[in-house]
Amino acid sequence: MVQRTLERGKRDARLRLHERLASQPAEVDAEGPVGEHPKWQEAVAMVRRLAQLPLPTAGQGPQALPTVLLVGETGTGKGVLARELHKAADPGGQAPFVHVNCAALPANLIEAELFGHERGAFTDAKDAREGLFEMATDGTIFLDEIGELPLELQSKLLLVLEAATLRRVGGSRERKVRARVIAATNQDLPGRVQDKSFRSDLFYRLNTFTVPIPPLRERGDDALHIAHDALTRFGKHFGRGQLRLSEAAQTSIRAHDWPGNARELVNAMQHAALLGKASVIEPSDLPVASASQEGAQTDGLRFDFENGPCTLEAIERELVEQALRHTNGNVTAAARLIDMQRSSIRNRIERYGLEDLVRELSAS
Repeated sequence: MVQRTLERGKRDARLRLHERLASQPAEVDAEGPVGEHPKWQEAVAMVRRLAQLPLPTAGQGPQALPTVLLVGETGTGKGVLARELHKAADPGGQAPFVHVNCAALPANLIEAELFGHERGAFTDAKDAREGLFEMATDGTIFLDEIGELPLELQSKLLLVLEAATLRRVGGSRERKVRARVIAATNQDLPGRVQDKSFRSDLFYRLNTFTVPIPPLRERGDDALHIAHDALTRFGKHFGRGQLRLSEAAQTSIRAHDWPGNARELVNAMQHAALLGKASVIEPSDLPVASASQEGAQTDGLRFDFENGPCTLEAIERELVEQALRHTNGNVTAAARLIDMQRSSIRNRIERYGLEDLVRELSAS
């Protein structure tokens, strides 16, 4: 009994670590989906209905794991809806929610992280360890950025989804899996299937129940609802009291395109709550470029040679870094922004030592 208690403590500690790596601090997260636009409300209603999908039942033969696919641009709220589905399925809040950012897992360890490993399976495997699928038992595993999963791992994931069993790395015993699976992507998975970079059979398995998530620019005044909610929460979190947006700030929020969607907007509210000069937030407190500034940014590139030479390598590094920051560490999306092959941008990430940046951005 003591050993089981110790093992449960280790498991809970590891789960909390993954939660910290995968999401923002709980005290500043929204309590649930924010927004009133019909398209957003339709997505919220759909995930709540899909929470009724049953988990595999013991003793009834081979059963597939219930899967839901969330599709939307970066920052549209896929993580929010994943948690809403989990909460609807587990109103008592007792079951685990395991958030896995597939883009942030080290390529050489991703199989062991997902499926676990036995002692001695590889050099550093000094003890047997359960994987994230086992940690999600009776709850939900959220496979964020599923399009980043290496091709060789996709077939193994498919087997787990279809048979609800897994085999740890270095192990021989089949272990039952009992968890709902939510996958999310901002990529064109049908296009990835066409170019053979994503398995068609895995896509069809994930695509059984798909929830499209609208970008913020298509949600009318939801930008203001999100801004007010986030500003209230960050005001309390930073000890700033009740903060509010001026009419001019609201106009600025309405006018901005928010290419980073709700995530960009929430980050802007965090900036304003921490650095704003007064309890009323003005446009100058928002880290949002005005229309004239945005136009100036595209009015030709300017290089300053007064302080020394400017090399092509330095320019390329800066271009890659800015693309990664704009996409919150999504390598595939960053490659698309600068018209570069994914393998090419990966090579440059390694060459310029940007791996830590990718992990940091992906976990934020």
